[in-house]
Order: sequence, then structure tokens, then C-alpha cells
Amino acid sequence: MDKNLHLDSVIKTHQITKEEQLLTKHKDKSKEVKEALEEKYESNIYSPFNSGSYAKNTAMNTKFDFDMVCPFKRNAFGSNGTLKQMYEDVFDFLYEKYKDEANVRKQKVSIGIEFFADEDGDIVKIDVVPGRELNQNQYKDDENLNLYVYYKYGNFDQGSERIKTNVQAQIKNIKDRATKEKDSIRKVIRLLKVWKNTKYNYPVKSFFLELITIKAFDNKDVSGNLWSKLETVLQYIRDEVTGESFTLKDPGNSSNDLIETLTTSERQTLSDDMKNMLERIEDNDENIKTYFPENSKFVEEEESDNKYENKGNGFYSNPPKNERFG
Repeated sequence: MDKNLHLDSVIKTHQITKEEQLLTKHKDKSKEVKEALEEKYESNIYSPFNSGSYAKNTAMNTKFDFDMVCPFKRNAFGSNGTLKQMYEDVFDFLYEKYKDEANVRKQKVSIGIEFFADEDGDIVKIDVVPGRELNQNQYKDDENLNLYVYYKYGNFDQGSERIKTNVQAQIKNIKDRATKEKDSIRKVIRLLKVWKNTKYNYPVKSFFLELITIKAFDNKDVSGNLWSKLETVLQYIRDEVTGESFTLKDPGNSSNDLIETLTTSERQTLSDDMKNMLERIEDNDENIKTYFPENSKFVEEEESDNKYENKGNGFYSNPPKNERFG
């Protein structure tokens, strides 16, 4: 089989624009949650903003990633208020507000709101990440925030208050690279997210995959066709992620090493998964479909689109613009 054609179809069938209705529902709910937080915390909060894959141009349609960062003022919970108080207060508010229409749960550094399925069977998920500026009124100048760790997060212990970052800088770093290099970095990132979505409760965060993909492009000769580029990135992760000296610096704070979000055993698991994947695809090209499946919901649509495309023999023509979707 042609691995490049398959990977191209994987990307096309996972385009977020193919789920316009669900995307609109996420946008509407995100706006509602944002306004509820602003109404609740008034002058103690800066404007919440979307920080997930949609904001970074790396989203796919099988798992929307609507993360909302809520930047609080330093004294929002009193001059001696703690990050734990901030986190618990936001959770309590969201739980009381949405408990009858959503599952609200505490997560590693965020609070997850999973709304019950609507009449179309659609489920909207919003992750709210509370953060607090380092000093009163400083956020508008440096955009730095401290986050609270509710669950153990790799090597960050439960209750840790040592994650300081600049989420806006994270978004800009990834969005700029993914947009400028959309035929290379952005495609590989999206493919890795498709792979991650085949794994249940995998410890590696999407942000980690975004950063390690960019690092691979910066440190290796990632060239050739799409499969060749993906293969080089998979090899890089396999070979480097377990190294004692390997680091993955947070573009929002170079003092943060994202490799610390994984334990030693989780790093080994990631390396082993890359190794096994590469070996199985080497054994049989068809195995690529297991690791990088198409979104079956839109396969027929893509096949229908493809029959119009110019094959170079004069028998095909492009359809009118209004016949295309996504």
C-alpha cells in the first residue's frame, strides 16, 4: 500500500472543519463558561482564553481540545490565599453551576467539564485551567502564571505549586511553527494526536507531542515525503526520550522541563511504543492503519472528493467550490 496516500487521508478525514456543528457547540459552550467565570470573579480575574489545540492550529475532529486558561489576580483569594484555594474555589463554582448538565471533575492541573450528550448525541468538553499571576497586577505585563497540581503529574507531586509558565507564549510558539510549516510540522503533530487517540488514558499530553515534534524538526534532517518525515520523528522520540540528558523546555518558561511531566517508566513506555510501531510498519505497510486510522465517518466523503481531482490524464476536473466540504 502507499503509506503517504493513507496518511494524507488520515489528515483529511480528521480535519476539524468537517465537524462544523460540533465545533460551533464547543465555541458556544466555551463562551458560556468564560462569561460565567467573569461574572463570578469580576475584578479578580483577567479575561479567560482558549489555550488548546484549536488555538494552536493543531486540532483534529475526533477529540476537540478546548482548554480555557483562567488568569487570576494575585490577591483574588486574599493576600495569603494559596493556589490550592484557587483551584478548589473554581472547582466548587463550576460543580455547583453545571452538576445537573455535566460531569465536573478534578484533573491534573485543570477542571474538566463534560456536558451530557445533547439531542444530536454530541458531547462538549471544556477543560478549565486556573492560574494565578506571580505578583499583584503583574500579569498584564508578563503574562506569567502559577498553576496548581491536583494529581501527581509525572515528577510533579500532588499539591505542587512549582509550575510557573506563560501560556500565551506556549500558544504563540506552537501556532507560529504549525502555521508556517503546515505541510510538515503541523501534519506530523496531527498524526501523532491521531495515534494518541487510539490509546486509552495515555500519560503523554498533546502539548508534549507538539513540543517534541518541533524539537525533532530542529535537531534532525526531517525531509522527504510525509511518511519519511513522520518516520524520522518517531525514530527521534524512540531514541531520545529516555536519555538522561534529554530535555523538553517549555516555551512559556525555560525553567520548566516538560520531560518531568512523565515518570521514568512512562518515558520508557513511550520509547517502546515508538519502537514497536516502527517495527510493525516495517514488517507490513498495512499495519500503519492500526496506528494511524482514518476517521471512518468521513472516508466516503474523501473518496468522493478524490474522484474529482486532476489525475493528470485529462479525464478529471475539480468540482465547483460549493461542492467541497472541509
